[in-house]
Amino acid sequence: MAVQEWYDAHIMPRLVGFACAQGQVMKRRSKVVPLARGDVFELGCGGGLNHQFYDRGAVTSFAGIDPHGALLDQARAAAEAKGWPADIREGVGEAIPFADRSFDNVVCTFTLCTVEDPAQVMSEMRRILRPGGQVLFLEHGRAPDPDVAKWQDRIEPIWKKLAGGCHLTRPIGSALRGAGFDVEPHGQGYLPKAPKFAMWNEWGVARKPGM
Repeated sequence: MAVQEWYDAHIMPRLVGFACAQGQVMKRRSKVVPLARGDVFELGCGGGLNHQFYDRGAVTSFAGIDPHGALLDQARAAAEAKGWPADIREGVGEAIPFADRSFDNVVCTFTLCTVEDPAQVMSEMRRILRPGGQVLFLEHGRAPDPDVAKWQDRIEPIWKKLAGGCHLTRPIGSALRGAGFDVEPHGQGYLPKAPKFAMWNEWGVARKPGM
């Protein structure tokens, strides 16, 4: 096994899981995840970090996918601890293994930075949402400050190798608008006590048009 493959299989999931569970990150998750209602799909559910924030009384059903098998056991354990049935599968956002118009909400937190084809993933999210359904998003991406963005461009090639393919320079709200969603921003800003190049955050609701 090559060094990068070994790192991706054994070290990267632990490092990413640790970083994504830091206090300020969890605080921002707590602003977004409780908004989920009805039939819910979570993109990148591995690790199960969001389960504690779902409103059990508001969620009718839960499903999710993640490409990292090592994290799926944690996600299933978190669902079991929550006390609800969950359909959690290994998969990628470019080919979500659920039928058209299956869900009321898609929850997407710190996930779009790592997918191979963001446009295809957003198309898939629109496909599985019912008309009027919404994506509840919390993502990090390209900073609005030119000096920070310049450093993101420089650091990204190395960062992707260390952080499981995570991109620093992808747009967030504008990308969702370009995919045909009506975006309602709820907040944006740098994560406190984190390097600016890695933690420009935007969060809110992206609605699929229709009734």
